[in-house]
Amino acid sequence: MITAGIDIGSLSTKCALMDEDQKVIGFDVVLTGGNNKAATEEVYKKALANAKLKRSDVGYVVTTGYGRENIPFADKHVSEITCHALGMHITNPEIRTILEIGGQDSKAIRVNEDGHVDNFHMNDKCAAGCGRFLEVTARAMGVELGELGGISEKSENTVKISSTCTVFAETEIVSLVAVGTAIPDIVKGVHNSIATRATSLLRAVGLSGPLGMSGGVALNSGVVKSVEEALGKEVYIVENPQVRGAIGAASIGQRLV
Repeated sequence: MITAGIDIGSLSTKCALMDEDQKVIGFDVVLTGGNNKAATEEVYKKALANAKLKRSDVGYVVTTGYGRENIPFADKHVSEITCHALGMHITNPEIRTILEIGGQDSKAIRVNEDGHVDNFHMNDKCAAGCGRFLEVTARAMGVELGELGGISEKSENTVKISSTCTVFAETEIVSLVAVGTAIPDIVKGVHNSIATRATSLLRAVGLSGPLGMSGGVALNSGVVKSVEEALGKEVYIVENPQVRGAIGAASIGQRLV
């Protein structure tokens, strides 16, 4: 039985296909844009093409994320917290705490030995500390989003970003650029700001055991390093961390069919 997990996030939509051996046989990621139904259709079609499958080959579809209840062909909707926990557990069962930073929210999740959620804390009140904050940073400084991690490694005199709101932080960043502050120092400051928010969530949830990070921001090496520095603890990064929610959803589908 083939199952599909589709994670409809605020910035990107992800799909993973899984067989009965819990093996991911195809996945893809697209930008969500202004129409999550269209994004879902596109990513589903691409993932199927990657796996050389037809829609009729899929026996069960589980959706998660912001737009999970907006997809008419889904068989079940599941919280992204549950899906990220299971998606990480499948890859590394030793992980007990998960930091998931998405486009517009971030979550700290504590799981047990079975990958079930014991506790979680979530920041969904402000985009500061999330992927949107990094997008704003990249745009304000005229660099590509994917370049931020490498740029921050060149920092020699990190500045502190004091604003706690993305809108005000963008103004602060523009002002720092205007007075000639080195770009790597600003980027490192942004990464440290995100790490500060993340570590507060982790401590609130009860940081214990090995720590893993999922979500698209886990691809930013600068944020990962800042989190490690703030905690004094190694962060385990899984392969394709942005697809963990979709993989967890597909795995839940395998348990339900």
